[in-house]
Amino acid sequence: MKKIKPTSQRWLQLLFPLLLLLLMNSCVVTKKTVYFNDLSSDTLLTNRIAAKFEEPRIQADDILSIQVTTIDPQSTQIVNQTMATQAIGASSSTNTGNQMISGFVVDKEGFVQLNLLGKIEVAGLTTFEARKAIETQAQKYYNNPTVQVRFANYKITVLGEVNRPATYTVPNEKVTIFDALGLAGDLTIHGKRENILLVREESGTNELVRLNLNDSQLLQSPYFYLKQGDVLYVEPGKSKVAQTNAQRTQLIAIASSIISLLVTLAVRL
Repeated sequence: MKKIKPTSQRWLQLLFPLLLLLLMNSCVVTKKTVYFNDLSSDTLLTNRIAAKFEEPRIQADDILSIQVTTIDPQSTQIVNQTMATQAIGASSSTNTGNQMISGFVVDKEGFVQLNLLGKIEVAGLTTFEARKAIETQAQKYYNNPTVQVRFANYKITVLGEVNRPATYTVPNEKVTIFDALGLAGDLTIHGKRENILLVREESGTNELVRLNLNDSQLLQSPYFYLKQGDVLYVEPGKSKVAQTNAQRTQLIAIASSIISLLVTLAVRL
C-alpha cells in the first residue's frame, strides 16, 4: 500500500480546513422558519388576548360598492348604475395584473355622487355609518329602502420574499397580516419571518413598523389587522443574498476547482 509522503500530509493539513470553510460557507442554513416558535410544542392549548379591530374610515379616492334595494327592484336601477374603474393589482381569487372595479368614487371633498339621491358626504365615516347616511337620503324617494355599503378597492400590497408579490383587492375590511400573506402564497424559505416591515400612511405621514411572525404576541398587536393601502415587505434572509450573489458563487466554484487540483498534485508528490 502506497504511503502518503510527509510533504503531501502537510499539504492536506493546510488545504482541509480551507475546503471545510468553503463548504460550510456555501451551505444554506434555514433558521426560524416556524411561525410562533416561542410556543411550546407540548402545549395543546394557549390563550392569547385578541387584537382590537377598528373599522376603517372612508377616505377620498376610495371606491365604494353601494346597493340600494326596495320591494320593486326596477325602481332603484337608476340609483345603482355605476362606472367601472381600472385598478392595478390582483383580486383575492385571481393573480391578474389589472382588474375592473365597479363602484362609486369618493371625490376629493369626501362626497359620493348617486343618481337621483345627489351628493352625500361619506369621508370619515365607517361603511356602517355611510349606509345610515345614504339610507336617510334614499328614504326621501323610496319606501323602506335597504342600503348596502362596502369597500370595492380595499387594497393590501405584499412585496419581497413571498411566492406571489402583488397588490391585492380583498372583499372585506377585516384583514389580518396572515390573510395578506396567504393571498401572496406565504413566505418563501428565504423570507425573514422575524422582521416583516409594515408601511402604513396615517394623516399624511408614513408609519413604519417591524413585525415578528415568530412571536405569538403578534396576535395582540394593534398592527395585526391591516388597513386600506397597507404595504407588507418581507426582507430576504442571508441565504437569499448569498444565493443571488453570482460573483461570490463563481469565486467558490473557482476556489473549489483549484483546491481539488492542488489536493491531486499533493497526493502524487
